[in-house]
Amino acid sequence: MADSPARLYGIALSHPVLGVRGMLERKGLVYRYVELLGGAHPLALFALRFTRATVPAMRLPDGRRVQGSLAIAKALEELVPTPSLYPSEPAAHAAAQEAERWGEAVLQPVPRRLIRWGLRHHLAQRHWFADVASPLPAPALMGILLTPVVPVFARRAGASDERVQRDLAELPGLLDKVDSLLESGVIGDEELGAADFQIGSSVRVLIAMQDVSRLVAGRPAESFARRVVPEYPEVPAALPADWLPAHA
Repeated sequence: MADSPARLYGIALSHPVLGVRGMLERKGLVYRYVELLGGAHPLALFALRFTRATVPAMRLPDGRRVQGSLAIAKALEELVPTPSLYPSEPAAHAAAQEAERWGEAVLQPVPRRLIRWGLRHHLAQRHWFADVASPLPAPALMGILLTPVVPVFARRAGASDERVQRDLAELPGLLDKVDSLLESGVIGDEELGAADFQIGSSVRVLIAMQDVSRLVAGRPAESFARRVVPEYPEVPAALPADWLPAHA
Protein backbone atom coordinates (compact mmCIF):
# COMPACT_ATOMS: atom_id res chain seq x y z
CA MET A 1 0.00 0.00 0.00
CA ALA A 2 1.25 3.47 -0.84
CA ASP A 3 2.31 5.80 1.96
CA SER A 4 -0.23 8.49 1.04
CA PRO A 5 -3.40 8.14 3.16
CA ALA A 6 -6.78 7.80 1.52
CA ARG A 7 -8.76 11.00 1.12
CA LEU A 8 -12.52 11.20 1.17
CA TYR A 9 -14.12 14.31 -0.32
CA GLY A 10 -17.66 15.21 0.65
CA ILE A 11 -20.11 17.95 1.50
CA ALA A 12 -21.95 18.53 4.75
CA LEU A 13 -25.25 16.64 5.17
CA SER A 14 -24.59 14.20 2.30
CA HIS A 15 -26.01 10.86 3.43
CA PRO A 16 -23.93 8.80 0.96
CA VAL A 17 -20.83 10.48 2.41
CA LEU A 18 -21.97 9.54 5.92
CA GLY A 19 -22.49 5.98 4.75
CA VAL A 20 -18.98 5.77 3.30
CA ARG A 21 -17.50 7.24 6.48
CA GLY A 22 -19.18 4.44 8.38
CA MET A 23 -17.63 1.89 6.02
CA LEU A 24 -14.19 3.42 6.50
CA GLU A 25 -14.52 3.27 10.27
CA ARG A 26 -15.70 -0.36 10.03
CA LYS A 27 -12.60 -1.14 7.98
CA GLY A 28 -10.33 0.74 10.37
CA LEU A 29 -8.73 2.49 7.41
CA VAL A 30 -6.82 5.68 8.20
CA TYR A 31 -8.06 8.45 5.93
CA ARG A 32 -8.38 12.19 5.68
CA TYR A 33 -11.80 13.75 5.25
CA VAL A 34 -11.93 16.91 3.14
CA GLU A 35 -15.22 18.82 3.27
CA LEU A 36 -16.02 20.78 0.13
CA LEU A 37 -18.31 23.80 -0.05
CA GLY A 38 -21.81 22.64 -0.97
CA GLY A 39 -22.89 24.15 -4.28
CA ALA A 40 -19.32 24.80 -5.38
CA HIS A 41 -18.17 21.20 -4.98
CA PRO A 42 -18.41 20.25 -8.68
CA LEU A 43 -15.71 22.76 -9.58
CA ALA A 44 -13.54 21.53 -6.72
CA LEU A 45 -13.96 17.91 -7.79
CA PHE A 46 -13.00 18.65 -11.38
CA ALA A 47 -9.97 20.58 -10.14
CA LEU A 48 -9.03 17.48 -8.13
CA ARG A 49 -9.22 15.43 -11.35
CA PHE A 50 -12.40 13.54 -10.59
CA THR A 51 -14.55 12.83 -13.64
CA ARG A 52 -18.00 13.50 -12.14
CA ALA A 53 -19.52 16.30 -10.09
CA THR A 54 -20.70 14.05 -7.30
CA VAL A 55 -19.74 13.04 -3.76
CA PRO A 56 -18.64 10.87 -2.09
CA ALA A 57 -15.39 10.99 -4.00
CA MET A 58 -12.30 9.18 -2.81
CA ARG A 59 -8.65 9.14 -3.70
CA LEU A 60 -7.22 5.80 -2.67
CA PRO A 61 -3.69 5.38 -1.27
CA ASP A 62 -2.46 4.17 -4.67
CA GLY A 63 -3.75 7.33 -6.34
CA ARG A 64 -6.87 5.86 -7.95
CA ARG A 65 -9.99 8.03 -7.85
CA VAL A 66 -13.37 6.48 -7.12
CA GLN A 67 -16.79 8.12 -6.89
CA GLY A 68 -20.13 6.93 -5.59
CA SER A 69 -20.93 4.86 -2.53
CA LEU A 70 -21.26 1.55 -4.42
CA ALA A 71 -17.93 1.92 -6.19
CA ILE A 72 -16.19 3.06 -3.01
CA ALA A 73 -17.54 0.07 -1.05
CA LYS A 74 -16.15 -2.26 -3.72
CA ALA A 75 -12.78 -0.48 -3.71
CA LEU A 76 -12.56 -0.63 0.09
CA GLU A 77 -13.32 -4.34 0.07
CA GLU A 78 -10.42 -4.90 -2.35
CA LEU A 79 -8.10 -2.59 -0.43
CA VAL A 80 -8.85 -3.95 3.06
CA PRO A 81 -10.51 -7.38 2.74
CA THR A 82 -10.83 -7.86 6.52
CA PRO A 83 -13.16 -7.07 8.16
CA SER A 84 -15.50 -7.57 5.23
CA LEU A 85 -18.49 -5.35 4.52
CA TYR A 86 -20.44 -8.44 3.38
CA PRO A 87 -21.42 -11.78 4.94
CA SER A 88 -19.16 -14.72 4.12
CA GLU A 89 -21.97 -17.21 3.42
CA PRO A 90 -22.77 -17.05 -0.35
CA ALA A 91 -26.57 -16.66 -0.13
CA ALA A 92 -26.32 -14.02 2.60
CA HIS A 93 -23.58 -12.26 0.63
CA ALA A 94 -25.79 -12.11 -2.47
CA ALA A 95 -28.78 -10.85 -0.45
CA ALA A 96 -26.67 -8.11 1.15
CA GLN A 97 -25.36 -6.98 -2.23
CA GLU A 98 -28.89 -6.89 -3.66
CA ALA A 99 -30.05 -4.79 -0.70
CA GLU A 100 -27.05 -2.49 -1.10
CA ARG A 101 -27.83 -1.94 -4.80
CA TRP A 102 -31.50 -1.26 -4.00
CA GLY A 103 -30.46 1.19 -1.29
CA GLU A 104 -28.21 3.08 -3.68
CA ALA A 105 -30.46 3.08 -6.75
CA VAL A 106 -33.95 3.40 -5.24
CA LEU A 107 -33.82 4.71 -1.68
CA GLN A 108 -30.77 6.97 -1.68
CA PRO A 109 -32.16 9.49 -4.25
CA VAL A 110 -35.40 10.05 -2.30
CA PRO A 111 -34.16 12.23 0.60
CA ARG A 112 -31.87 14.01 -1.86
CA ARG A 113 -34.83 14.97 -4.06
CA LEU A 114 -37.00 15.99 -1.10
CA ILE A 115 -34.35 18.28 0.36
CA ARG A 116 -33.39 19.81 -2.98
CA TRP A 117 -37.05 20.49 -3.77
CA GLY A 118 -37.31 22.45 -0.52
CA LEU A 119 -34.09 24.33 -1.22
CA ARG A 120 -35.35 25.35 -4.62
CA HIS A 121 -38.73 26.59 -3.44
CA HIS A 122 -38.01 28.26 -0.09
CA LEU A 123 -35.48 30.96 0.73
CA ALA A 124 -35.74 30.05 4.42
CA GLN A 125 -34.61 26.54 3.52
CA ARG A 126 -31.58 27.94 1.70
CA HIS A 127 -30.75 30.03 4.80
CA TRP A 128 -30.93 26.83 6.87
CA PHE A 129 -28.68 24.97 4.48
CA ALA A 130 -26.11 27.77 4.41
CA ASP A 131 -26.15 27.85 8.19
CA VAL A 132 -25.56 24.13 8.76
CA ALA A 133 -23.62 23.17 5.63
CA SER A 134 -21.37 26.11 4.85
CA PRO A 135 -18.17 27.15 6.63
CA LEU A 136 -18.71 30.70 5.42
CA PRO A 137 -20.19 33.46 7.60
CA ALA A 138 -23.51 35.27 7.06
CA PRO A 139 -25.83 32.34 6.25
CA ALA A 140 -28.64 34.73 5.30
CA LEU A 141 -26.46 36.22 2.58
CA MET A 142 -25.21 32.79 1.52
CA GLY A 143 -28.82 31.61 1.27
CA ILE A 144 -29.51 34.38 -1.23
CA LEU A 145 -26.33 33.62 -3.16
CA LEU A 146 -27.41 29.99 -3.45
CA THR A 147 -30.65 30.99 -5.19
CA PRO A 148 -29.36 30.78 -8.80
CA VAL A 149 -27.42 27.58 -8.07
CA VAL A 150 -30.10 25.49 -6.39
CA PRO A 151 -32.34 24.99 -9.48
CA VAL A 152 -29.40 23.34 -11.25
CA PHE A 153 -28.89 20.84 -8.45
CA ALA A 154 -32.64 20.25 -8.14
CA ARG A 155 -32.85 19.43 -11.86
CA ARG A 156 -29.85 17.13 -11.63
CA ALA A 157 -31.56 15.23 -8.83
CA GLY A 158 -34.83 15.09 -10.77
CA ALA A 159 -36.60 16.99 -7.98
CA SER A 160 -39.66 18.04 -9.97
CA ASP A 161 -43.08 18.49 -8.38
CA GLU A 162 -44.32 15.28 -9.99
CA ARG A 163 -41.31 13.19 -8.93
CA VAL A 164 -41.36 14.44 -5.33
CA GLN A 165 -45.10 13.79 -5.01
CA ARG A 166 -44.50 10.27 -6.30
CA ASP A 167 -41.60 9.81 -3.86
CA LEU A 168 -43.84 10.76 -0.95
CA ALA A 169 -46.63 8.45 -2.09
CA GLU A 170 -44.18 5.55 -2.44
CA LEU A 171 -42.24 6.25 0.75
CA PRO A 172 -44.33 4.05 3.11
CA GLY A 173 -43.72 1.11 0.76
CA LEU A 174 -39.98 1.78 0.69
CA LEU A 175 -39.91 1.87 4.48
CA ASP A 176 -41.85 -1.40 4.54
CA LYS A 177 -39.04 -2.92 2.49
CA VAL A 178 -36.42 -1.63 4.94
CA ASP A 179 -38.39 -3.17 7.82
CA SER A 180 -38.62 -6.43 5.86
CA LEU A 181 -34.86 -6.49 5.27
CA LEU A 182 -34.36 -5.99 9.00
CA GLU A 183 -36.83 -8.74 9.89
CA SER A 184 -35.14 -11.21 7.53
CA GLY A 185 -31.68 -10.36 8.88
CA VAL A 186 -30.30 -9.10 5.58
CA ILE A 187 -29.42 -5.86 7.37
CA GLY A 188 -29.22 -4.90 11.02
CA ASP A 189 -26.70 -7.49 12.18
CA GLU A 190 -24.41 -6.78 15.10
CA GLU A 191 -21.59 -5.94 12.69
CA LEU A 192 -22.75 -3.33 10.19
CA GLY A 193 -21.92 -3.83 6.53
CA ALA A 194 -22.17 -2.00 3.21
CA ALA A 195 -25.94 -2.50 2.89
CA ASP A 196 -26.50 -1.19 6.43
CA PHE A 197 -24.54 1.98 5.78
CA GLN A 198 -26.15 2.44 2.38
CA ILE A 199 -29.73 2.08 3.61
CA GLY A 200 -29.42 3.38 7.16
CA SER A 201 -27.88 6.69 6.15
CA SER A 202 -30.80 7.42 3.79
CA VAL A 203 -33.43 6.58 6.40
CA ARG A 204 -31.58 8.75 8.93
CA VAL A 205 -32.12 11.83 6.76
CA LEU A 206 -35.84 11.04 6.49
CA ILE A 207 -36.02 10.87 10.30
CA ALA A 208 -34.41 14.32 10.51
CA MET A 209 -36.98 15.91 8.19
CA GLN A 210 -39.70 17.55 10.29
CA ASP A 211 -42.42 16.92 7.72
CA VAL A 212 -41.47 13.31 6.85
CA SER A 213 -40.23 11.93 10.16
CA ARG A 214 -43.70 10.78 11.28
CA LEU A 215 -43.67 8.23 8.44
CA VAL A 216 -40.62 6.55 10.00
CA ALA A 217 -41.45 7.02 13.68
CA GLY A 218 -41.89 3.78 15.60
CA ARG A 219 -40.75 1.53 12.79
CA PRO A 220 -37.83 -0.89 13.16
CA ALA A 221 -36.19 1.24 10.46
CA GLU A 222 -36.06 4.19 12.86
CA SER A 223 -33.93 2.62 15.58
CA PHE A 224 -31.76 0.94 12.92
CA ALA A 225 -31.04 4.23 11.15
CA ARG A 226 -30.23 6.00 14.41
CA ARG A 227 -27.74 3.24 15.12
CA VAL A 228 -26.07 3.66 11.72
CA VAL A 229 -25.96 7.48 11.89
CA PRO A 230 -26.50 8.63 15.50
CA GLU A 231 -26.52 12.36 14.76
CA TYR A 232 -27.99 14.41 11.89
CA PRO A 233 -29.23 18.02 12.04
CA GLU A 234 -32.97 18.59 11.98
CA VAL A 235 -34.28 19.59 8.56
CA PRO A 236 -37.06 22.22 8.70
CA ALA A 237 -40.40 21.36 7.11
CA ALA A 238 -40.64 22.53 3.52
CA LEU A 239 -42.95 20.12 1.68
CA PRO A 240 -46.63 20.89 1.00
CA ALA A 241 -48.73 19.21 3.69
CA ASP A 242 -51.23 17.84 1.15
CA TRP A 243 -48.43 15.94 -0.64
CA LEU A 244 -47.67 13.86 2.44
CA PRO A 245 -49.41 10.48 2.85
CA ALA A 246 -52.30 10.62 5.29
CA HIS A 247 -51.13 7.42 7.02
CA ALA A 248 -47.72 5.92 7.63
